[in-house]
Amino acid sequence: MEISAKLVKELRDRTGAGMMDCKAALKESKGDLEKASEWLRKKGISKAEKREGRETKEGLVEAYIHPGNRLGVLIEINCETDFVAKTDDFKKFARNMAMQVAAANPIVINREDVPQDLIDKEKDVYYNQALNEKKPEKIIDKLVEGKLLKYFQEVCLMEQNYIKDPNKTVRDVMTEVIAKTGENITIRRFSRFQLGG
Repeated sequence: MEISAKLVKELRDRTGAGMMDCKAALKESKGDLEKASEWLRKKGISKAEKREGRETKEGLVEAYIHPGNRLGVLIEINCETDFVAKTDDFKKFARNMAMQVAAANPIVINREDVPQDLIDKEKDVYYNQALNEKKPEKIIDKLVEGKLLKYFQEVCLMEQNYIKDPNKTVRDVMTEVIAKTGENITIRRFSRFQLGG
Protein backbone atom coordinates (compact mmCIF):
# COMPACT_ATOMS: atom_id res chain seq x y z
CA MET A 1 0.00 0.00 0.00
CA GLU A 2 1.30 3.45 -0.95
CA ILE A 3 1.38 5.93 1.97
CA SER A 4 1.02 9.57 0.93
CA ALA A 5 3.31 12.28 2.30
CA LYS A 6 0.18 14.18 3.39
CA LEU A 7 -0.92 11.25 5.57
CA VAL A 8 2.58 10.92 7.08
CA LYS A 9 2.58 14.67 7.85
CA GLU A 10 -0.86 14.43 9.47
CA LEU A 11 0.26 11.57 11.74
CA ARG A 12 3.49 13.38 12.56
CA ASP A 13 1.56 16.56 13.50
CA ARG A 14 -0.77 14.50 15.64
CA THR A 15 1.88 12.45 17.49
CA GLY A 16 5.19 14.32 17.20
CA ALA A 17 6.89 11.08 16.11
CA GLY A 18 9.65 10.97 13.47
CA MET A 19 8.86 10.73 9.74
CA MET A 20 10.18 7.17 9.35
CA ASP A 21 8.28 5.96 12.43
CA CYS A 22 5.08 7.58 11.12
CA LYS A 23 5.53 5.94 7.73
CA ALA A 24 6.16 2.53 9.34
CA ALA A 25 3.12 2.95 11.60
CA LEU A 26 0.87 3.86 8.66
CA LYS A 27 2.13 0.87 6.63
CA GLU A 28 1.55 -1.39 9.64
CA SER A 29 -2.00 -0.06 10.12
CA LYS A 30 -2.84 0.09 6.38
CA GLY A 31 -3.27 3.87 6.42
CA ASP A 32 -5.59 4.02 9.46
CA LEU A 33 -4.57 7.13 11.47
CA GLU A 34 -6.10 5.92 14.76
CA LYS A 35 -4.41 2.51 14.57
CA ALA A 36 -1.14 4.14 13.51
CA SER A 37 -1.27 6.51 16.51
CA GLU A 38 -1.87 3.54 18.82
CA TRP A 39 1.01 1.59 17.19
CA LEU A 40 3.35 4.58 17.77
CA ARG A 41 2.18 4.88 21.38
CA LYS A 42 2.92 1.20 22.03
CA LYS A 43 6.31 1.53 20.35
CA GLY A 44 7.02 4.63 22.45
CA ILE A 45 6.05 2.82 25.64
CA SER A 46 8.43 -0.05 24.92
CA LYS A 47 11.19 2.44 24.07
CA ALA A 48 10.44 4.36 27.27
CA GLU A 49 10.61 1.16 29.34
CA LYS A 50 14.11 0.49 27.96
CA ARG A 51 15.20 3.96 29.09
CA GLU A 52 13.75 3.64 32.59
CA GLY A 53 16.97 2.69 34.36
CA ARG A 54 19.11 5.44 32.84
CA GLU A 55 20.41 8.13 35.18
CA THR A 56 18.76 11.55 35.20
CA LYS A 57 21.00 14.33 36.50
CA GLU A 58 19.90 17.26 34.36
CA GLY A 59 16.50 18.94 34.19
CA LEU A 60 14.81 21.95 35.70
CA VAL A 61 12.79 23.31 38.55
CA GLU A 62 9.45 24.68 37.38
CA ALA A 63 7.36 27.16 39.35
CA TYR A 64 3.64 27.65 38.92
CA ILE A 65 1.61 30.31 40.70
CA HIS A 66 -2.14 29.95 40.32
CA PRO A 67 -4.03 33.16 39.38
CA GLY A 68 -4.87 35.03 42.58
CA ASN A 69 -1.47 34.21 44.14
CA ARG A 70 -2.98 31.96 46.83
CA LEU A 71 -1.53 28.68 45.52
CA GLY A 72 1.89 27.83 44.14
CA VAL A 73 3.96 24.79 43.19
CA LEU A 74 7.67 24.09 42.79
CA ILE A 75 8.53 20.85 41.01
CA GLU A 76 11.88 19.30 40.03
CA ILE A 77 11.86 17.19 36.88
CA ASN A 78 15.02 15.45 35.69
CA CYS A 79 16.24 14.14 32.35
CA GLU A 80 19.55 12.76 31.06
CA THR A 81 20.99 15.79 29.23
CA ASP A 82 20.92 19.56 29.41
CA PHE A 83 19.96 19.55 25.73
CA VAL A 84 16.60 17.84 26.41
CA ALA A 85 16.01 20.03 29.48
CA LYS A 86 16.00 23.05 27.15
CA THR A 87 13.50 21.60 24.64
CA ASP A 88 9.95 22.94 24.39
CA ASP A 89 8.51 19.44 24.94
CA PHE A 90 10.35 19.05 28.24
CA LYS A 91 9.52 22.58 29.45
CA LYS A 92 5.87 22.12 28.54
CA PHE A 93 5.79 18.81 30.41
CA ALA A 94 7.33 20.46 33.50
CA ARG A 95 4.80 23.28 33.34
CA ASN A 96 1.90 20.86 32.98
CA MET A 97 3.15 18.76 35.91
CA ALA A 98 3.35 21.86 38.11
CA MET A 99 -0.25 22.66 37.15
CA GLN A 100 -1.24 19.03 37.84
CA VAL A 101 0.17 19.25 41.37
CA ALA A 102 -1.63 22.57 41.91
CA ALA A 103 -4.97 21.20 40.70
CA ALA A 104 -4.94 17.59 41.92
CA ASN A 105 -2.97 17.98 45.18
CA PRO A 106 -1.06 14.65 45.26
CA ILE A 107 0.84 13.81 48.44
CA VAL A 108 3.55 11.58 46.89
CA ILE A 109 5.00 10.80 43.45
CA ASN A 110 4.69 6.99 43.43
CA ARG A 111 2.66 4.41 45.33
CA GLU A 112 5.85 3.12 47.01
CA ASP A 113 6.27 6.58 48.61
CA VAL A 114 3.00 6.38 50.61
CA PRO A 115 3.96 5.82 54.28
CA GLN A 116 2.83 2.40 55.56
CA ASP A 117 1.07 3.93 58.59
CA LEU A 118 -1.09 6.00 56.20
CA ILE A 119 -1.98 2.88 54.18
CA ASP A 120 -2.86 1.00 57.39
CA LYS A 121 -5.02 3.91 58.56
CA GLU A 122 -6.90 4.01 55.23
CA LYS A 123 -7.41 0.23 55.25
CA ASP A 124 -8.79 0.47 58.78
CA VAL A 125 -11.27 3.19 57.75
CA TYR A 126 -12.44 1.19 54.71
CA TYR A 127 -12.74 -2.00 56.77
CA ASN A 128 -14.90 -0.29 59.40
CA GLN A 129 -17.05 1.36 56.70
CA ALA A 130 -17.72 -2.08 55.18
CA LEU A 131 -18.62 -3.51 58.60
CA ASN A 132 -20.98 -0.59 59.31
CA GLU A 133 -22.64 -1.13 55.93
CA LYS A 134 -23.13 -4.78 56.96
CA LYS A 135 -21.20 -6.10 53.95
CA PRO A 136 -20.61 -9.89 53.89
CA GLU A 137 -17.29 -10.88 55.55
CA LYS A 138 -16.06 -12.70 52.44
CA ILE A 139 -16.12 -9.57 50.23
CA ILE A 140 -14.77 -7.04 52.75
CA ASP A 141 -11.10 -7.64 51.80
CA LYS A 142 -11.91 -7.12 48.09
CA LEU A 143 -13.81 -3.91 48.90
CA VAL A 144 -10.91 -2.62 51.00
CA GLU A 145 -8.42 -3.39 48.18
CA GLY A 146 -10.65 -1.62 45.63
CA LYS A 147 -10.94 1.49 47.79
CA LEU A 148 -7.19 1.44 48.43
CA LEU A 149 -6.52 1.43 44.66
CA LYS A 150 -8.82 4.45 44.30
CA TYR A 151 -6.94 6.13 47.17
CA PHE A 152 -3.61 5.59 45.36
CA GLN A 153 -5.11 7.12 42.20
CA GLU A 154 -5.97 10.22 44.21
CA VAL A 155 -2.77 10.73 46.22
CA CYS A 156 0.00 9.37 43.92
CA LEU A 157 0.96 11.86 41.21
CA MET A 158 1.95 9.16 38.70
CA GLU A 159 -1.41 7.37 39.05
CA GLN A 160 -3.63 10.45 38.89
CA ASN A 161 -5.79 11.17 35.86
CA TYR A 162 -4.06 13.86 33.83
CA ILE A 163 -5.97 17.14 34.24
CA LYS A 164 -5.70 18.01 30.53
CA ASP A 165 -6.84 14.56 29.35
CA PRO A 166 -8.61 12.40 31.98
CA ASN A 167 -8.32 9.34 29.69
CA LYS A 168 -4.59 9.28 30.46
CA THR A 169 -2.67 9.01 33.71
CA VAL A 170 0.31 11.22 34.52
CA ARG A 171 2.48 8.11 33.95
CA ASP A 172 1.03 7.76 30.40
CA VAL A 173 1.84 11.41 29.64
CA MET A 174 5.38 11.06 30.99
CA THR A 175 5.89 7.90 28.90
CA GLU A 176 4.85 9.83 25.79
CA VAL A 177 7.37 12.59 26.58
CA ILE A 178 10.11 9.99 27.18
CA ALA A 179 9.32 8.46 23.77
CA LYS A 180 9.33 11.89 22.12
CA THR A 181 12.56 13.18 23.70
CA GLY A 182 14.42 9.86 23.60
CA GLU A 183 15.58 10.24 27.21
CA ASN A 184 14.57 8.91 30.58
CA ILE A 185 12.61 11.45 32.64
CA THR A 186 11.85 11.38 36.35
CA ILE A 187 9.84 13.61 38.63
CA ARG A 188 12.14 13.98 41.63
CA ARG A 189 10.13 16.08 44.10
CA PHE A 190 7.52 18.77 44.46
CA SER A 191 6.17 21.22 47.02
CA ARG A 192 2.70 22.70 46.96
CA PHE A 193 2.07 25.92 48.88
CA GLN A 194 -1.42 27.12 49.70
CA LEU A 195 -2.07 30.36 51.54
CA GLY A 196 -2.98 29.54 55.12
CA GLY A 197 -2.52 25.80 54.37
